[in-house]
Amino acid sequence: MMRLSLALALVAALLCSAAAAVRAQPQPAQGAFALPAPGGIVREVRVEGTQRIEPATVQSYMVIQPGDRFDTENMDRSIKTLFATGLFADVWLRREGDALIVTVRENPIVNRVAFEGNRAIGDEVLRGEIQTRPRSVFTRTQALADRQRLLDVYARRGRYAASIEPKVIELDQNRVDVVFEIVEGPSTLIRRISFVGNKAFSASDLKDAIASRESAWYRILSTADQYDPERLAFDRELLRRFYLKNGYVDAEITGAVAELSPDRTSFFITFTIVEGERYRVGSVEIDSRVRNLEPESLRSAITLRGGDWYGSEAVEESVRALELAVQNAGYAFVEIRPRFQRNREQRTVDVTFEVVEGPRVFVERIDIVGNQRTMDKVIRREFRIAEGDAYNAARVRRSRQRLIDLNYFSKVEVTTTEGSAPDRAIITAEVEEKATGELTLGGGYGTDIGFLGTVGLRERNLAGTGLEARAEVTLGQLRSALDLSLTDPYFLDRNLVAGIDLFYITRDNQEIAGFDEQRRGGAVRIGYAINEHLRQSWSYSYIEREITNVSPLASIYIRDQAGRSTVSMVSQILTYDRRDSRIDPTEGYVVRFSTEVSGLGGNVGFFRPRLEGIYYQPLAFITGNRQWILSIRGSVGFLFQYGEVERIIDNFFLGGENLRGFEIGGAGPRDRTTGDALGGRRIWTQSTEIRYPFPFVPDELGIHGRAFVDIGNLEDSGLTGPGVVNSGPPRLGAGFGVTWRSPFGIVNVDLTPFVVKEPYDKTQIFRFGFGTRF
Repeated sequence: MMRLSLALALVAALLCSAAAAVRAQPQPAQGAFALPAPGGIVREVRVEGTQRIEPATVQSYMVIQPGDRFDTENMDRSIKTLFATGLFADVWLRREGDALIVTVRENPIVNRVAFEGNRAIGDEVLRGEIQTRPRSVFTRTQALADRQRLLDVYARRGRYAASIEPKVIELDQNRVDVVFEIVEGPSTLIRRISFVGNKAFSASDLKDAIASRESAWYRILSTADQYDPERLAFDRELLRRFYLKNGYVDAEITGAVAELSPDRTSFFITFTIVEGERYRVGSVEIDSRVRNLEPESLRSAITLRGGDWYGSEAVEESVRALELAVQNAGYAFVEIRPRFQRNREQRTVDVTFEVVEGPRVFVERIDIVGNQRTMDKVIRREFRIAEGDAYNAARVRRSRQRLIDLNYFSKVEVTTTEGSAPDRAIITAEVEEKATGELTLGGGYGTDIGFLGTVGLRERNLAGTGLEARAEVTLGQLRSALDLSLTDPYFLDRNLVAGIDLFYITRDNQEIAGFDEQRRGGAVRIGYAINEHLRQSWSYSYIEREITNVSPLASIYIRDQAGRSTVSMVSQILTYDRRDSRIDPTEGYVVRFSTEVSGLGGNVGFFRPRLEGIYYQPLAFITGNRQWILSIRGSVGFLFQYGEVERIIDNFFLGGENLRGFEIGGAGPRDRTTGDALGGRRIWTQSTEIRYPFPFVPDELGIHGRAFVDIGNLEDSGLTGPGVVNSGPPRLGAGFGVTWRSPFGIVNVDLTPFVVKEPYDKTQIFRFGFGTRF
């Protein structure tokens, strides 16, 4: 009995030992595997667990095949190869005799990709950034990579506090929905921009020189206050250019550091600057190495002068002027190379402009690429260089700028490559079309015209021909109009701008002279550029006019004007424009001389010449700030009437836009009995205005102040009789104004408390105007 008990105890101990040994063996787990014992020949490979994938496909990925030995290395490589396909979540190998059993668990298929919590960035933008797609194989590795891509998108939008978590919702048939749960967080804005080492310029001056801005409430429509690493690198270059432009040749931007606040909601940016000393221009020389091209013949073209503060922009301006002078002298293959000699002791920079022979290269061909709608000829006619001409980099740059100015393309790139021979060049203009049609809705208010609304259709590149077509309807309290126009900027493929206009206009002049006016008619026009700065335009107009609703209390001279008249008129405008910008000029001048001759048909005859001009001068040499701008405007006009009928509406009127402080027609000849304006035949006006930035107001708000003095006079209404005043001393209006280039349009407010007037004049101390289009 005791022997039996010992035997049973021994068997129990052996069983427990065996069980412990079994538990100690490694078991296959997700993402892990145990390789079968090596040795012997693989007679068969069987695949188990596939649902969508053919077993033969699985076997094709494997390194080990029937007929191979059971080799540990090849089995290991086979498993890694199967995992690398991204098709499987788990893979196991086991051996059953001479058969190798491959068990797989396929990755699920993505049924849907969704985003939750995103408001600042739309689904379509986020979907375009990720790799996970519906009907693709889902892998967690790819989902995590997509998470990082989305975080990068939010970082580029200035949201470094964003958090994103991919969630997987399992469905039947081994499918999943992938949902990216997003907490966008606040925008990570630039809280403070600091400068270390700046002595010559204040922090506010340097902040104006860079593209990044500190966060402020009024920057809700701007992204300049959002941190961007690429913009920070650009800011370093802008600072370097700023110092170089102002003569600090040794200036270095040694550091630009962006520190993220602990709560990840803002950045602190610090620029470290070593300014060095400011340099003046030493000697300025021309070294001509071109035969028969004397340096003295070019010296007048140089704008740089010895003793001036050195500036990179002044050097570039002299290079451009020299290039033009050399080309005008008939030398096509010449380059201007500025050479600098720095004198640290005297703090001067000697500048020598080398005039050297350039490579003799001709334009072999001009290729146009990317224009789907715009005709080739519309693009080619903007080139200032033609096939067969001597290659000129300045003209190529000018051609590119002209293409950009067309505003037909979202992208314009002009590149030069070598042609069929070393002395041949191929110019390629690559463009990307953009929409050129416009539907405009507008509105506004002005003290001269009251409330108004505008609806317009415009196509700037009709059918890709470069033609401009426009239709616009304006409805206002004091003025309404219907305008139709068609313009060809290259009529007959020549330097001619031709167009046709049709119009219908109504005006309420009750407050001015006690009547309403209607005009309907059309005009044909043609214009041409004489050179880069001088152009002329001609037009013929036929206009039917009618004076209606004449007030019974209006002047007898106004009541006599009631009825219809027709004007058949030829006019011309000669313009000489040397402004630095036609949209927002700050320097230069423009002069216009216009004439109108009526009487070639119709029943109204007059000759009306007018001369006007405006000059802009930055006051930086006094204030140190180019935003201080002096403008001086002047005009003079005459009216000589003849023919069957003489109309008051052909006279000039003074007040409003041309003389602030007075209503439209508020100054000049008048019927003192009724107070109605009669207009005049001789007019002159002069306005002096200083535009200045408001202190403590950031430039980007687009607000600036104005101080002005307007003076003018109007004489000779062409009428005589009781109560008619035809002459008087000059009138004057002086005051202040504010202009705001708001996101919704330009707002102008003028206050003219100081006026010099006659007792019968009508003044207007406050003047307001606002208009917008969208």
